[in-house]
Amino acid sequence: MSITTAEFTRLTDHRPWGSFTILADEQDHKVKRLVVKPGCRLSLQRHKFRDEHWFVISGSARVILNDTACSLEPGEAIEIKRGDLHRVGNDASINLVFIEIQTGDYFGEDDIERLDDDYGRND
Repeated sequence: MSITTAEFTRLTDHRPWGSFTILADEQDHKVKRLVVKPGCRLSLQRHKFRDEHWFVISGSARVILNDTACSLEPGEAIEIKRGDLHRVGNDASINLVFIEIQTGDYFGEDDIERLDDDYGRND
């Protein structure tokens, strides 16, 4: 079964920092492809119900994980456990693209506790 362009477009959600596309949404995992625009970053956040694994495809990720900051280059990955405070940003001049694999009990967007957000979102 092939997916049409229109169906694929509906799986992509645009945000102020870029976009994410849902590649898989199953009972025991969810997979997203995230694109972070140059100079942008996601909110400082944590989750109650899921762990995340980030794998960088292209660009350079600036990651905050709890009290540690690091950079990830293509081919590198990081594990984020439930309750970990985390943020990813793009300080480069090209898009950051990474794959996020979520595992856990619940994968809804409402499992995001934002502690700081550049775009005024507090949900």
